[in-house]
This record gives sequence, C-alpha cells and structure tokens, in this order.
Amino acid sequence: MPRFPMRISYLDLLTTEQRQAVEHGVGKANGQGRRPLLVIAGAAGSGKTSTLAHRVAHLIISGADPRRVLLMTFSRRAAAEMTRRAERILRSATGSGAAGTADRLSWAGTFHAIGARLLRTYANEIGLDPAFTIHDREDSADLLNLARHRLGFSKTPTRFPLKGTCLAIYSRCVNGEVPIEEVLRTSFPWCGEWADALKKLFAAYVEAKRSCR
Repeated sequence: MPRFPMRISYLDLLTTEQRQAVEHGVGKANGQGRRPLLVIAGAAGSGKTSTLAHRVAHLIISGADPRRVLLMTFSRRAAAEMTRRAERILRSATGSGAAGTADRLSWAGTFHAIGARLLRTYANEIGLDPAFTIHDREDSADLLNLARHRLGFSKTPTRFPLKGTCLAIYSRCVNGEVPIEEVLRTSFPWCGEWADALKKLFAAYVEAKRSCR
C-alpha cells in the first residue's frame, strides 16, 4: 500500500514513455519485473530530470525507504535540483505529510561524492587511510610533474612528454584498463619510445599519491 494518501494523479503529468520509466518494477511482488532499466534520452529538454525526480517520488510514495534510494548525477547542482523536485512532487501528490521526506535521500549526490563516501566507509578494508585527500586534475598534473623531475625525465636529450601528456596517457591506461604500449600505439604514437620510462614514472606517481594526506 502507498505510504501516503495521494491527493492528485501526479503521474498524469508525464508522457507515456516517462511514465513507463517511473513505474518500472515498482510494486512487483517477488522481484518480478524488477530488472534493470536503461533509458536513453540525451537531448536537452527531453525530460530526464523530471523523469528521475518522479521516479524517486513514486518509489517513496510506494513504500521505499528514501535512505535506500541511490540517486547519482554528474554535478552537485543537478543532484540538488533533482532532490528538490522529488520533494515538490511528494508535497504536491500527498500534501504536507510528505514534507521533508526527500531530505532523507542521504544517497543523493554526484558520482564522485558517492564514490568518495564509499571509499571512506570501506577504506580500512581495502587498505586506504580514511583521511585520504582527493586531487583535482591540476593537483594530479603537478604531482606527476614532480615525480617527472625527480626521475630526471625533464632533462633528457630528447624531449620527454610534458606533464599534461603524461597524465593523459596515465588516465587512458587506468580508466580503460589498457596496457601502456597499446595506449601509446593508438593514441600517442609520438611517445612510443618512452614506454619503459613512463611505466617507471607512473609507478613513482602512484607511490607519491599514496604518501599524500
């Protein structure tokens, strides 16, 4: 049964496709119909935010604990906006009795924020210091450049890749789980002669990151 008595048919505000996405798997017994759902809607103005906010509100209205709803997006502004919209929908659909429910969406935020929270929560179990710091791209490039200087790669007879290029290569290797030789061959062929040196640099960079607080 719904947690709150509904005053208006808030789902009537959605298109047929949006409503299908909002209602998918909700209220199905024994896990029936609860398969993952992928919605492809990249165009601006296609109703992505509205659909997600309605989905969250519908889950809560249908009895879901808001503290068990995971809502992630790319920016803090978008996460805050979706949370506000979900609360407005709840208020409109159920009245003041639902006010503040969306405030308990403790797992709403950006991919990076949620990821960092999980890492801190389980840091000890995976060998990390819970007080770890997070570097932005410039911080990472500067630290990589420091390792580059310490290894003497900034004074090679032929020009060693600059810090931005080194970081781009490192990111391709890590994010794509691709060997450095393949990354150099397909994306940075002019750096091919530096494969072994870059491996040494990246190892030093990893150690430098681990020593940072």
